[in-house]
Amino acid sequence: MNDTTTLSRRSRAGRAPASALPWPALIVLGAATFVMVTAEMLPTAVLPQMSAGLGVSAAQTGLLVSIWAGVVVVGSLPLVRLTRRLDRRTVVVWSLVALALSAVATALAPFYALVVAARIVGALAVGLLWATTNALTADLVDDRDLARGVAVVLGGATLGMVIGTPLANLVAQGVGWRATFAGLAVATLVAAVAVRWVVRPAARATTATASGVTDAAARPAGRARRARGIRPMLAVVALVGLLLVGHYGVYTFITRMLAAAADPLPGGVGTLLLVFGLASAGGVALAGRFGARTERALVIAAVATGLALAALALVGGSPVLGVVVVVVWGVASGAVPPLAQTLMLRLAGAEHRDLAGALIPVVFNLGIAVGAAVASGLVDASGVASLPAFGATVVAASVVGLLLAFGRGRGRAAATKGARA
Repeated sequence: MNDTTTLSRRSRAGRAPASALPWPALIVLGAATFVMVTAEMLPTAVLPQMSAGLGVSAAQTGLLVSIWAGVVVVGSLPLVRLTRRLDRRTVVVWSLVALALSAVATALAPFYALVVAARIVGALAVGLLWATTNALTADLVDDRDLARGVAVVLGGATLGMVIGTPLANLVAQGVGWRATFAGLAVATLVAAVAVRWVVRPAARATTATASGVTDAAARPAGRARRARGIRPMLAVVALVGLLLVGHYGVYTFITRMLAAAADPLPGGVGTLLLVFGLASAGGVALAGRFGARTERALVIAAVATGLALAALALVGGSPVLGVVVVVVWGVASGAVPPLAQTLMLRLAGAEHRDLAGALIPVVFNLGIAVGAAVASGLVDASGVASLPAFGATVVAASVVGLLLAFGRGRGRAAATKGARA
């Protein structure tokens, strides 16, 4: 067999149909993100019952979510470093087991301090889960299918917000808050078993720094790729974090800003929140269709998010305008996470996939924490009317930064291509 025939066969093999995704594995990983998000937000869903059961204030129960986010930010990178030599599927399985044990301990905890300890364990598990699941998703799919794969897995996280949290609230009202944590533990163990039996171990690239194996002939090219990839990836991380500060800062007070517009609607603010959640799910699904056009799609989603935030100032008491703005905001902001994650993983490449996977939960949790804190200060100083301008301005700054970063990246790529020619 000559070289031409071999290359031809490889070329045909590389043209797999666009639908050739590892659907069972991606769906199972999506189920894992479903339980992860449900676990994080569970105290907010059962807040009155949990506060009464533990004999603490609502603020103390709400603090469990803040503690969780802080632990994820602090613990993700060190845990990824400690486990970088392990098979990623194994890390996901045992992290899910640790999360299930955390839920069991919370369900059985007789006092608040023990609940805090159990939540810290769960947050550490979820920080490692997010990082490893992101990297494992990139291992399982071709680069051209990365956006679709990330969207499928993140679909589970969106369903955790849209379905998991309201379902937990219903269970807490019916049989108590402890039953919700027990149910979470069972669901998490089921997800762990499913990952173990459905997801195949993914082979890492031979240039992966975690394994220490590097092709000597490829080292100069590998160093060049790292130099080009790590800086743009970190720039995107910082700019996406800025975008999230604007988005989550405003979202923290969504119920207050839309109260007048929601009042005439059946279900009030709850209906608008449901609309936002469904629109976000649509945004996640839409993000998966952009493939290699991730940079352009991320900019478009960011621009639409900023415009929706600015339009909140015009809603007033109009339910129609309120629904329209919420739909646009939900679709646009829902598309941001999968697009951002896809771009970060793609820029990082195989050698820095662990780092990118670890930075993703860190930047998202920091965005939530910083955005909520800044917005709270603004509301105390000048009321919720100041939030649309704040959010739109911050998002606009991130858009400008992304355009500059992408422009420089294309310039470097063109210069490199010209030098090679």
